[in-house]
Amino acid sequence: MRAPKTPINTVSTWVRRQPPKVKGFLAVVTGMATLVLLRFVVHDHDNLFVAAEAVHSAGISVLIYKLMKEKTCAGLSLKSQELTAMFLAVRLYCSVVMEYDIHTLLDLATLVTTLWVIYMIRFNLKSSYMEDKDNFAIYYVVAPCALLALFIHPSTSHHLLNRISWAFCVYLEAVSVLPQLRVMQNTKIVEPFTAHYVFALGVARFLSCAHWVLQVLDTRGHLLVALGYGLWPSMVLISEIVQTFILADFCYYYVKSVFGGQLVLRLPSGVV
Repeated sequence: MRAPKTPINTVSTWVRRQPPKVKGFLAVVTGMATLVLLRFVVHDHDNLFVAAEAVHSAGISVLIYKLMKEKTCAGLSLKSQELTAMFLAVRLYCSVVMEYDIHTLLDLATLVTTLWVIYMIRFNLKSSYMEDKDNFAIYYVVAPCALLALFIHPSTSHHLLNRISWAFCVYLEAVSVLPQLRVMQNTKIVEPFTAHYVFALGVARFLSCAHWVLQVLDTRGHLLVALGYGLWPSMVLISEIVQTFILADFCYYYVKSVFGGQLVLRLPSGVV
């Protein structure tokens, strides 16, 4: 006897049967509806950025728990962690010389924990590292991000090196998760702790994107002027949107898996 379908399963089945254009339209509508909800629920939209950092930290905490409890780093991308440490280090430098606020402390804490994860993968748990699956060439993203930062960066009064560094970390953050997605694409099966971590990244990226979009709406576009002129203000928003949509597909299958009671996430071909 077949178990009755839950509303979640019914909706997910309907969505899965839709053509790509309809899926894209539904994703945009869902994102816009969530933004409208956040605009009315969260009065101080700066809190969204802090929340994004907190969710990212929670994701790394899950990662640390996995490494310490299970004594394995299988399914994790060392290259993705290295890209994360790279943009966090650059952003921490920019924060110290340009702002120095609560975000500086949050970046420092996140960087320290990320470096610890890298150390564990490289040395203590090296035998379980899936190097053959972690085959994304990071220079494919580092070099374009650096080149883009040279030409498109803030036009503020800060030193040129600081402005280029700021742009570099914004661009690199947008694509830092790609090696992790490649590992999951190669394995097709994602164990719970890794899935929780990547989902936390997706939520953090969405909250950060919502922070920027709502700030632009609240200031009636004046925030874009404050960021400078030229292509830079638009590139900031584009980077936030790109890193959100990169993880959107995975987050959909994660939520579906959780509501379906599946402990291990199985990804269909071509998802990431």
